Amino acid sequence: MRQSARFFESRLSDVQDPIIPRVQAWVLENPGTISLGQGIVSYGPPPEALQALADFGRVASDHRYGPVKGDPELISLLTQKLREENGLTLGPEQAVFVSAGSNMAFFEILLAITVPGDEILLPVPFYFNQEMAIRMFGCTPVPVATNQDFSIDYEAMVRAITPKTRAIVTVSPNNPSGQVYREADLRAVNQLCREHGLFHLSDEAYEYFTWGERPHFSPASIPGAEGCTVGFYSLSKTFGFAGWRLGYMVVPVNLVPELIKIQDTNLICPPRPSQWAAIGALTVGRSYFDQHAQVLIRLRDEVLTALSSLGPLLRRLPQAEGAFYVFLDVDTTLTGLTLAERLALEHGVAVVPGEAFGMHVGCYLRVAYGAPDPETVREGVRRLVAGIRAICERP
Repeated sequence: MRQSARFFESRLSDVQDPIIPRVQAWVLENPGTISLGQGIVSYGPPPEALQALADFGRVASDHRYGPVKGDPELISLLTQKLREENGLTLGPEQAVFVSAGSNMAFFEILLAITVPGDEILLPVPFYFNQEMAIRMFGCTPVPVATNQDFSIDYEAMVRAITPKTRAIVTVSPNNPSGQVYREADLRAVNQLCREHGLFHLSDEAYEYFTWGERPHFSPASIPGAEGCTVGFYSLSKTFGFAGWRLGYMVVPVNLVPELIKIQDTNLICPPRPSQWAAIGALTVGRSYFDQHAQVLIRLRDEVLTALSSLGPLLRRLPQAEGAFYVFLDVDTTLTGLTLAERLALEHGVAVVPGEAFGMHVGCYLRVAYGAPDPETVREGVRRLVAGIRAICERP
């Protein structure tokens, strides 16, 4: 049967291929490769989460659909957490909405607030899944330059706004740079959104992962920001829930009817076993993360020390004050994609190239030190340093 050219058209044709499966393919192609690619933690959920999951399903109602926006008991615990940890006392203009991960939450918000042709501002480096989602909806991601340390460049942000701008995205602590945005900068972006009638989409998936003196700040806690601010949160990193797919967002209450339409069509309700596990995890709270934080802090220091030994082979080595990434700029004429592939196939260490994050000038690599055990991270970084020297060092 003949098929017309129209049959093969897709709104996804301009969307970049996801980079993580490509990195995973390099690892599979070269057995023994250490992956410092995917952004997950090495530890699993707390025992209280596993116990809650074991208790799930003892009555018939557990297996039925739940409320579209999340089970009330979980929403109550999340509301308490937001008040105590994020300084966010929910009033009548805000609501908590649970989803199958904060990636899905971002996807659903875009569907709720945009029409094709809208522009979304993304400080670079950006989180690649967000850029991909924007394109999927027929909108335009607008990369916005940041400062030398990857902090927000307010003037660049102002210049990027056009009549088509619909929202500004901030990710703090940042994936991939590890930058923790200053409270003053986040307040300035939020004020800019209010002045121009834009949404401030604040991704806070790494909110606990701050290693320097600068604390995490939630823009949705700003008085007067209720109507324009969406905060995205995740249990994947904090509680080792990556594969359980559970996240949540704080949204302006007038978006709830639209989000119910979207989630009822897309998901029906958040996965109920994962919600039960989340309830168990939240009874422990941040103290569970604190048990693992010191290991990550020590690893971060070791990774930075090892990478700094590359000296002039690096144009830039940010101090990675948050998340569990180091984003380095290698002094080479190779692209990040080429260097990352060679490191995996020739030196047995996989990292993510900067092109995925919108960095097309320079040779950037994202190094993730959260997933493997400490000894594996050390060996992976040793291979990385040796590989960069072998590939990039000039005679």
